[in-house]
Amino acid sequence: MNPEIVTSRDNALVKKLRALAQDAAAYRKLGQVWLEGDHLCRALLARGLQPQAVVMAESAQAQVAQWGLDPAVRRVVLADGLMAQLSALDSPAAMGFVHALPAQTAVDPQAPSVVLDRLQDPGNVGSILRSAAAMGFKQVLALKGTAALWSPKVLRAGMGAHFALQLREGLTESELEALQVPLLATSPHRGEFLHRAALPWPCAWLLGHEGQGVGEALLARADMTLRIVQPGGEESLNAAAAAAICLHASAAGVA
Repeated sequence: MNPEIVTSRDNALVKKLRALAQDAAAYRKLGQVWLEGDHLCRALLARGLQPQAVVMAESAQAQVAQWGLDPAVRRVVLADGLMAQLSALDSPAAMGFVHALPAQTAVDPQAPSVVLDRLQDPGNVGSILRSAAAMGFKQVLALKGTAALWSPKVLRAGMGAHFALQLREGLTESELEALQVPLLATSPHRGEFLHRAALPWPCAWLLGHEGQGVGEALLARADMTLRIVQPGGEESLNAAAAAAICLHASAAGVA
């Protein structure tokens, strides 16, 4: 398939790509996500998935040609300068994929899960998705007030983890009643120390707001409340760091 050549910044596709790249919530309206850069594009392909379209700078055509994309994938070529204008990054990438936003599925009652309770930092959310995928968790459930899971910043921080997980967002606490696995939560002042606990598997970890932690109503639902030992005496851990410790503790128990 011969590529389309686009030269105008006022082209309808260019306007849509700019919105997807720079507006954290645009994907919800447009039903598509923008995967910017070599790493995210290859992460999608590694999962056996194909994008709806590949958009590339003129200088990147030879690199993209080596990826073996399905012939049905739309191919669009932009001048290098126009490609750079799409990005919100200091060092814009030379290529990206337009990918259909995956449909939200029903909550899987038995899946090893991570529940995000109003986490607002996109970097933390993306990092937690990456840890969840690495540690064998299959489902991430984001309550209302959590950073948009498919926003450009969360996608970059997730480094491709999105494509290994079932993601649901905008949930209410009542929808968590569908889960039939034990709920685990951390608290700085109560519960057994994590490294001493016998953790159930599968389970669902409740991970809370960076400053406020897991909400009290949600914490009351937890089957286990656990503490992370901090012999150095710091007041608290970064949310993503604490999540990685907890998810690894679960994975280590079933390895």
